[in-house]
Order: sequence, then C-alpha cells, then structure tokens
Amino acid sequence: MPPAPERSPLRVLLIAPSLDIVGGQSVQAAQLLPALAQDPSLAMGFQPINPRLPGLLHGLQRMKWVRTVITRLLYGAQLLWRAPRYELLHVFSAGKTSYSLNTLPALLISWLYGKRLLIHYHDGRVEEHLRRGHTARPTLRRAAAVVSPSEYVAQILGAHGIPARVIPNVIDPAAFRYRRRRHLRPVFLTNRGLEPVYNVGCVLRAFALVQQRYPEARLTVAHDGVCRPALERLAGELGLRQVNFTGCVPPAQAAELYDAADIYLMSPQVDCMPLTVLECFAAGLPVVTTAVGGVPFMVTHERTGLLVRPNDHAGLAACAFRLLEDPDLVERLTDNARQELERYGADRVRARWVALYRELLARR
Repeated sequence: MPPAPERSPLRVLLIAPSLDIVGGQSVQAAQLLPALAQDPSLAMGFQPINPRLPGLLHGLQRMKWVRTVITRLLYGAQLLWRAPRYELLHVFSAGKTSYSLNTLPALLISWLYGKRLLIHYHDGRVEEHLRRGHTARPTLRRAAAVVSPSEYVAQILGAHGIPARVIPNVIDPAAFRYRRRRHLRPVFLTNRGLEPVYNVGCVLRAFALVQQRYPEARLTVAHDGVCRPALERLAGELGLRQVNFTGCVPPAQAAELYDAADIYLMSPQVDCMPLTVLECFAAGLPVVTTAVGGVPFMVTHERTGLLVRPNDHAGLAACAFRLLEDPDLVERLTDNARQELERYGADRVRARWVALYRELLARR
C-alpha cells in the first residue's frame, strides 16, 4: 500500500502591528508569530499594518498626515500583492478608526481573492464600537471567524449576534525573571499607555495616599501617550516625590521594569486582556487593578491578584497596604498567578490556533 501523501503546510498570513508601534497588539503579534511558526504544518507570513518606506523615503513618515496617507497606501498595496499566496488571512483588529483603516482593507482584499479571513479582535471598547460603528456588525459577520483573547469581548460580540471564539494570548515566561516576593518594598510600577482609557491619574492619586504612610515609596510610570503632560502636572499638584516618568519603553526592556518593582498598579476604565497582567504573573509581581472589561476573567480576587472598583484610588491604596503588610497574602497570590500561566503557554495556544485554521479551510 503506497504511503499517504504528505499534507502541504497551511499558508497563513498574519496581519498585525509591528513593534514600531509599542502596544499590546504588537507585543502579542511578536510572540504569537514565532509560536505558530514552530508548527511544521503551518507556513506563516507576516504583513505589518504599519509598513515602513525604505531608506531616505522613511523620513516622509515622520510627518503626521503624510505618514497616515503613505502608510495606508503602502499597507493596501502590499496586502494586494501578498494575499494571493496564502490560504488564510489572520488580521489583528481593534475598534473605531483602527478597524476602518486596518481591518476593512483586509476584509475587502480577502473577498477580492476569495480567501478566508479570521478577525482577531483585541479591543475592550467593543460595545461602543458595535453601537456607533455602522460597518462593524455587518462586516464582522462576513468574516470566516471572529476570535478574541477575552471572554468579556466574546460575550459582547455574541450578544450582538456575532459568534466569537476565545483563544487566549500567549506568553513565554522564560522572557521574564521570576523573582519570588514575600516581604515587599514600597516600590511600585504602572506601565500602561498614557491614554485616557487607562486612567493613570487614578494610580497617581493612590500613590499619594501610599506616600503619606510610606514616605520612601517610589513609583515608575512607564510608556508614553497624550496624557503625559497632564499626568506630570497632576504629580506636581499632589506633591508626589520619587515618581519617574520613563517615556516609551521597548518591549525588550520590559522584563527589567517588572524585576525592579514589588507591586504593580493599574486602573483602566475599560480593557480587553492586558498582556501586562500575564507579564506580572511571569515575573512574580503582585497585581492590584480595577475590575473592568476582561480583567476579572484573568485576575481572580484574593487568588491571583487584588481587584477594586473602577476609578477607586483609595481602594488601590488600601490593597497596596495589604500587600506591604501581609507577606502570606503576597506569597499566595504570586504562587497562584504563576500556576495560572499554564493556560497561556505556547503549546496550548498554538494547538488551538492550528485546529481553528484547519477547521476554517475544511469548511470551504
């Protein structure tokens, strides 16, 4: 009996932000792509939504409006050229303007070539997008599949008649130094983008209360964004000391930030599945966060972290005091959080993506 012919690798084009855009989607894409590429049944390609012009022409992309026009044209042209060589297009997606500029072109090109398109939705503001974006619901329904890393987002999509699957983000714990913590120093970190949705001002107000009890307390505010000038002014108005605004931090340096801190604070007003929480778990850094969006699906109160109500700076501070004064609580939370990382390992996540890819192509 002749041997069965070998199955050709499935050709998948991953469409996502590159690390030129520092953010959760770009970091996740940079981790997911090599994880998928390890599977011999896949032939992965990558198309950045933010392609760069070569050589001296790259200077044109430093001008705001010129950058937008050139980048969109280049993205569309490259996608038109590359898409025919792949069987499946897998596009990272957010809401609002990002959806129009990045996801809709991929959807149109997939229709043009008769390709299957998978939309990988990463935005905790999904309810607002679906209610206000006239194109959102009809176009999401035209995708071969909609996937989100967050159960929270998937439930909202489902309530609007858009079936969505959940495949969690992937993380490589080996990229972080796990430091076992028990007796903590009042050394704090927050590293979300300095944008309104992440409400970093709430962290500053919480830190003001902490510093009243622990005058030696320190806070690192990492990353950048439109709110930075206002946040620096707020730090001055609150009389905060030893607050370091670092500006943009490359992903390769993130592990150093986690290792240097003893408590992580964040206070988003809405969120999807923040990768920074998994990075804290991998570094042994206890997490205190507001319970919004997809966060409670990742952090279990009193088991893997501490949760407070949205915009509750006094609650954040109270949880910080608990961690500073209860070593047993610190040890329990960080041990449980480390075990939780098994759900997000490369082998498990890759197997779920490969199974879905095969299923989508079998439907044809």
